[in-house]
Amino acid sequence: MSVVTVFNGLFSDAGTVIQRVLEQTGYRLVSDQEIVAEAAALSGMAEGKIARAFHAKTSVFNAFSHEKERGIAWLRLAMAKKLLDEERLLFSGFASHLPPADIDHILKVCLISEMKERLHVAERAEGFARKHALRLLHKDDEDRAVWVQTLKECDDPWSSRLYDLIVPISKVGVEKSAELVVEQLGNAAVMVTDSSRSKVEDFYLAARVQTVLAGEGHNIQVSARKGTVTLTINKHVIMLERLERELSDIVSHLDGVKKVEAGVGKAFHKTDIYRKADFAVPSKVLLVDDEREFAQTLSERLMMRDMGSAVVYDGESALDLVSEDEPEVMVLDLKMPGIDGIEVLRRVKREHPEIEVVILTGHGSEKDRDICMELGAFAYLHKPVDIDVLSETLRAANEKIRSAK
Repeated sequence: MSVVTVFNGLFSDAGTVIQRVLEQTGYRLVSDQEIVAEAAALSGMAEGKIARAFHAKTSVFNAFSHEKERGIAWLRLAMAKKLLDEERLLFSGFASHLPPADIDHILKVCLISEMKERLHVAERAEGFARKHALRLLHKDDEDRAVWVQTLKECDDPWSSRLYDLIVPISKVGVEKSAELVVEQLGNAAVMVTDSSRSKVEDFYLAARVQTVLAGEGHNIQVSARKGTVTLTINKHVIMLERLERELSDIVSHLDGVKKVEAGVGKAFHKTDIYRKADFAVPSKVLLVDDEREFAQTLSERLMMRDMGSAVVYDGESALDLVSEDEPEVMVLDLKMPGIDGIEVLRRVKREHPEIEVVILTGHGSEKDRDICMELGAFAYLHKPVDIDVLSETLRAANEKIRSAK
């Protein structure tokens, strides 16, 4: 049976349209939450980290952790498994853009309304104040635009080239909108064929390959056709042939892979360097120190050792970043204006005990050391610190985190 994917704007009455389609077809709804849960079960990643792939805002550590790209890889695999294993499905949400465009038996639908109508729905049906509704709409539209740009390289998430059917709900009405979707399901162009089934199998193979590469730290575009896997490198790399050989060695032995082809894509350029994620070193280190020059220099020296780091200059900023971006290791000074290091340590270990905290101070006493270790600090180091000593300490903290996972 054909499959339906629905992408829609917030507060557009899309939920009601989808419900009507489900009632008329007997299809099963597959939400983003279900795809995220499946991806988490397959990968071992936390659902919250995978779901962050839908957000426009990317982690400050992502250039080293590749967490968003890994999340997308596992989301693709979860979607591919659904398409292989089940029929009569309607996918609604961000996940609707995960499959490649060439699977003919997927009816790609966009449900949208004009902004003034969406505001009206938000105020009337949801009870939101106008300003709050506008903020929600703009944030949701931004997330959707960045998501579509990431997956489809298209600046307009509502572009007609992305869909088989675009329905302006506010003009057509809910009932007629549902009828249009059901009507198109009967179109011969979206019937299941041997060719379209083969393309789902290609999608599944490409998704499996991409998760394996992601697990090895690689962020590579992958496609497949009848067992031939194509790996596309879209960032500049100095030793291209060596990378291509490494990728081919990883992929060639996988079940279902008959041939591997590797090359560069249209985005390959010298200003954006290819960086493999190294899971043996911490990729999400937060440096907290009010000595700006010291903190910046330390960050640069850690990045030279392939450790991803971000810098903040006071305790309050550190707590804010921890709450929204989940660093894995924190290097923390004690003497800072405002909230001092001991209080930051206390709050972090109370609310995020999985974060390992390394104290790095030039003013601490033995009493401070005892307090910090009792509060759960991983290590207590003094300035000036040998960069190799700090690096080994961070590696040990990272190993503790990996072992716990």
